[in-house]
Amino acid sequence: MKGLKLLAIVFILLGSLGLEAQDARFSQFYTAPMHTNPAFTGIFPGQFRVTVNYRNQWSSFLSGSSFNTIGASFDIRFKMNRYDYLAGGLTLLRDDAGDARFNQTKANLSLSYLKKMGGSRYSRNSHYLVVGFQGGAGQNGIDWSRLSFSQQFDQEDELFVPTDPTGENFGENSTIYIDANAGLAWYAVFDEDLSLYAGFAMHHLTRPNISFYDGSTETLFTKYVGQMGGQIPFSENLSILPAAIFTKQGPSNETVAGANFRYSNNDFNEVALRLGGWVRVVGDNYSPLALESFVVTSMLEIERFLVGLSYDVNMSSLQSASNSRGAFEVSLTYINQEKTRYKTICPKF
Repeated sequence: MKGLKLLAIVFILLGSLGLEAQDARFSQFYTAPMHTNPAFTGIFPGQFRVTVNYRNQWSSFLSGSSFNTIGASFDIRFKMNRYDYLAGGLTLLRDDAGDARFNQTKANLSLSYLKKMGGSRYSRNSHYLVVGFQGGAGQNGIDWSRLSFSQQFDQEDELFVPTDPTGENFGENSTIYIDANAGLAWYAVFDEDLSLYAGFAMHHLTRPNISFYDGSTETLFTKYVGQMGGQIPFSENLSILPAAIFTKQGPSNETVAGANFRYSNNDFNEVALRLGGWVRVVGDNYSPLALESFVVTSMLEIERFLVGLSYDVNMSSLQSASNSRGAFEVSLTYINQEKTRYKTICPKF
């Protein structure tokens, strides 16, 4: 078992360097809508929204060097005319991975326009087309001093000497770049618990250079994201919220699909519980699709708050080393109540 864990650690630490052109992700993608698509800015039933997401992965054998991702967002919506809205917001993301603490820090301003395409002011049956943009900056960093190299191994004494020269010509410890994202979204609400939505986004339109070495080029791949979901009622209290997201960045792709069942008391001060399951399938240009994890979720809605917990059960080739322990996530969403007479009709994510 120790050998398996050592092999897994080596694989992941090497991979953390090779994945510098890949973005962090959340299993609860539906609770981080602005991180997946700029056009989801402003799609919520309230005046403004605040979300926070945290993910911890591979702590089963990386302990203090586990992968940690935290994201936050804020968006607010303004009425433009009788039916349309302009929304703006801010997204922040920080990701740390591996012994070398390779990290990504991103900050983006979001802007979207929600155009009503059908339905009336007094009808719940309406649909919107939304276009969104994001612009901002990112920074990648690494701590070279935390890495070990073969030249530091004394073959005669068969000892590793961390104070010996590495024989490597290190680059900078960090790099900063300008970035831009764009997206489209459509949603239709037919009733209180019946809705559909879909979206497509492109991230890193500027294809920034993120190399740590002067005169060298390491392009950040453009990321393509397709997403869809909705809500289907079974009864007055019970409904299902299926969703799926497909992401492709460079040679790698990932699909997460599943559903949450939602039970609500339908009182004035609404309390609802969600339970669900999701599968993550990954692949690339060089290998077939493979099941990476199974995600179990639970969420609690209390009036304006939504709290989510999820756990990734690892099903990949690291399953033996990790004892199937993958990642833990927690999310918190707060939506401030509207002060207008007519509420904005939006789907539930």
